[in-house]
Formats: sequence, structure tokens, C-alpha cells
Amino acid sequence: MMARGPRSSVDAPAYWAKAKRELARNDAVLGEIIRSYPRIHLQSRGDPFRTLTRSIVGQQISVKAAQSVWDRLCATARDMTPDSLLALERAALRACGLSERKAEYITDLARHFRDGALHVHRWPGMEDDAVIEELTAVRGIGRWTAEMFLIFNLLRPDVLPLDDLGLQRAVSLAYRKGRTVTPGGLRRLAQAWRPWRSVATWYLWRSLDPLPVEY
Repeated sequence: MMARGPRSSVDAPAYWAKAKRELARNDAVLGEIIRSYPRIHLQSRGDPFRTLTRSIVGQQISVKAAQSVWDRLCATARDMTPDSLLALERAALRACGLSERKAEYITDLARHFRDGALHVHRWPGMEDDAVIEELTAVRGIGRWTAEMFLIFNLLRPDVLPLDDLGLQRAVSLAYRKGRTVTPGGLRRLAQAWRPWRSVATWYLWRSLDPLPVEY
């Protein structure tokens, strides 16, 4: 039996209960995973800059390593605003565990926010692909990072991050008996999850790690 996660004290997205019911009805494997985690759900920290910065921190490293770097960065930058981050010397960022390239990326992101170069207030009303296009114009933000933003900050219900290694591994274990899953195979499997592919992805992540990442 899978371990049950801690009870969440924050309200679930409005669509969450409906998405759970429909996913469990359409996919028996996913339904079993969903029933194993009845008291936790996706929740947003609500701050776009923090979400994007944390996503950059988490690129290509484990969840545990990303958490460690993020904790040190927050302790160093204090309130984690663009101004507080830009006030730090590059050496201070590197001392938090950031690579030189990631230090450059989050500094560039902070400048975009400080200078108003991103249309942050328009994002809630924009289509997913339009948000992705704007975000990926920023150095260090690729499609995966933009998709994490759509899921964890804007709470978009139907994002499928095909390049996410955790999702690929979870699908391999749950559906393919450990065999590799191709992007095409993942896309075909996920047709049954529409229009709740973000929710399906979130529960498949839980099958690997019961504690949610808080972007």
C-alpha cells in the first residue's frame, strides 16, 4: 500500500474533485494512485517570481537537491524578491549551490521582473501556449520550466510535460513494468486523461514521492 501524504490546509483548485472522479473512471491504474492520496492536492504559492526561480533551481537535479539549494537561497535572499536577489553578489548565489549558469539565469529573470519586461498580470487570461512563448523568451526558461509554471502557479488543468523525467519514470513503472516510455507513447496514453493532464501528472509524481514539491 502506498504511503498517505499529509493533510493539506489549503483549498484545492476548483476543478480538482471533478478531475479526480473522471480520471479514476477513465484509467484504473491512475484511479488506484489517486485513491492512495485522498487528502493532498495541487496548490500554488501564488508568486510568479518565486515559482519561476524555483523551477530554474530544480532544472536537471533531484527534488532533494533542489530543495536544499532553494532553502539556502531563500535564507540568503530573505524575502526572495527580484530586488533582494539582484542585491546579491554572484559568489553568494554560487555559495547557495547554484551553478554559474543557473546564477546567471535567475539574475536575468529578476531583471525581467524588476524592469516590467514580462506581462505578469496578463498571464491568467492568456492561453497556455501564449504564456509558454513569452516565458521561453527569457534565458534559462525552456518549455519544461514554463510548463511547471502553468501547473504550479497558474494551476492550469491540462498541461502534459512530456520531457519531465519524473513523469516518464512514473509511467514506466505504473504502466510499462519498468520499460522505457517514449514521448509518443506517453502522449497516446495521456489522451485518456484530457482535459485533466496536469492532475494526472501530479498524481503520477506522487506515486514516486508522496510529498508534493511546492513551486
